[in-house]
Amino acid sequence: MRRHLFVALVLVALFASGALAQAPKAKPASAPTAVIAFEKGDVTVEFWPGEAPNHVKNFLELVRKGFYDSQRVHRVEPGFVVQFGDPQSKTLPMTDPRMGTGGPGYTIKGEFNKRPFDRGVLGMARTNDPDSAGSQVYIMLGPAHFLNNQYTAFGRVTKGMDVVDKIKAGDRIKSIKVVQK
Repeated sequence: MRRHLFVALVLVALFASGALAQAPKAKPASAPTAVIAFEKGDVTVEFWPGEAPNHVKNFLELVRKGFYDSQRVHRVEPGFVVQFGDPQSKTLPMTDPRMGTGGPGYTIKGEFNKRPFDRGVLGMARTNDPDSAGSQVYIMLGPAHFLNNQYTAFGRVTKGMDVVDKIKAGDRIKSIKVVQK
């Protein structure tokens, strides 16, 4: 019993002297970010690799390849979404019935998570198959919680929602650049 008391007193003394001070906590890695340069202005987005690692990885790989550069926004639903990511939008007329059906040539498995689909959230579009996402992305113009746990939320707009609010179908993406890994 005395030995335990002695050890406890030594530990208290060491802690009080700073000898057992906690090591500084490692700074958490910051989220990857990118800037989408639309014709109407820039939009900064941060990604959530903790919630949707494969969606974030897929999107950033497509960005690094220039996949989205010069694409057009093919869908705008006021109060709901702005959608892009169909490579056919670079050349097809906006009235072509195939507009909005293209992708990267592969699909990825859904990563449904607890992030709610609120204004500014990035989601990955898909067909009725939950594992059919590829390259089409939407930015939420308003909350749509019926999408929660049905689609993959993988990031959010941190700057430029005023730009997103002005986007119309047919507007072009000049480029997307990863600014922080």
